Parts: sequence; structure tokens; C-alpha cells
Amino acid sequence: MNRFAHRGLLTLCLLAVGVGQALAHSADEHAGHTRAVKSASSETAQVKFADVALVDQNGKTVRLEKDLVQNKIVVMSFIYTSCTTVCPVVSSIMGKVQKQLGARVGTEVQLVSISIDPQRDDAKRLNDYARTFQNGPGWSWLTGSPQSVNETLKGLGSFSGDFKNHQPLILVGDGNSRHWTRYYGFTDPAVLSREVEKLSGERNAHAKHTAIAMEHQP
Repeated sequence: MNRFAHRGLLTLCLLAVGVGQALAHSADEHAGHTRAVKSASSETAQVKFADVALVDQNGKTVRLEKDLVQNKIVVMSFIYTSCTTVCPVVSSIMGKVQKQLGARVGTEVQLVSISIDPQRDDAKRLNDYARTFQNGPGWSWLTGSPQSVNETLKGLGSFSGDFKNHQPLILVGDGNSRHWTRYYGFTDPAVLSREVEKLSGERNAHAKHTAIAMEHQP
């Protein structure tokens, strides 16, 4: 076989493999993730917390705003346990944020991961899944009835209608000030940690100004 014929055959083989992989991936339930993943970006966000009952990984009933968000700086992700592409990466990012923030997670800072596949993800599945990524307290993994979860996702601006094609998204915000930022794509954990530090600084500055103002009241 001459050099040109060999090169042509190799090209055809590579094309065949590529087409085969593309067809296999398009049949996979995570095909949409490839299209959804874009370069990391962020935008300020308005969020609304649905007053509905959710369930954490320990089977405890919680209300997102009242029990987890109020008085906390929150880092929140959206995953489902049977996802093998985007979700493990997002959960790994969250795990790195937890390590970077250390003991502040569980005190000043709360991590939250909400399953977008509540029909399959019960508390036990979330608990098993969490063990791979979580290191310490202060990280709640939430599920609930499909209606409650959908209402929650809509309020947070993360409802897609087709959970298998959801974009990687992490929300960071202060439950007191209502200042929130949406981070799309695979965001560097250090960027998320810096946003937490920024919100913490703003919170402390506000508390200091409030205290000074009260001292000067007649």
C-alpha cells in the first residue's frame, strides 16, 4: 500500500470512529450536556425561594430559605446522581470550594446541591452520592416531590424542562442581602471562594456600619 493510500485509509478509519462515537453519544442520556457546556461565565441574578418542603440526604424535611439560606452565604449547585458527565465535575468543584473555605462551611457558609431528577433521587441515593464529594458538615443535598423541586428550580432560574440537558450552573449569594451571582460552565473553585470572601467582607462591613450608627443614636 502506498503512502497516500495508507493516509486515506487512516482518515476514513478516524472518520468512522468519530461518527460512531458521535452516534453513541447522541443516544446517551447525557448528549445534551456537550452542547450545554460553554466557557465559564457569570451574571448577577434575582432569585426567589419557593416556600415548599424539600428533603435532605438524611431524610430530614427542610425549607430552603428558612433552614439553609437565611443568615448564610450560600454556594448552590444542581445535579442528579445518574449523571456521569457534567454533574460529577460540578460536584467536584463544590467539594474543592468546601476544602478551600474549611471550617467556615457549616457556620457562616452553607453548601447546597439540589437534585433535578427527584423521581429517581431519593435521600438514600443522594447520601450515597454525597460521600464521593463531601468532606465535612455544612453541605445539604436536597430532593423532594417533583412539584416542590420544580417550583424551587423555577424560583432560582435553573429549571430547564429537560434535566438531562441542563447547563452546569452554580449560584453564590448572601441569604441576607439577596445579592446573587450565577456561574455557568465549569467555574474555577477559587473564583467561587473569592466571591464568598467578597460577600463575607460586605456583610461584615455592613454590620460594622450598623453598629456604629446605633452607637451614635441619641
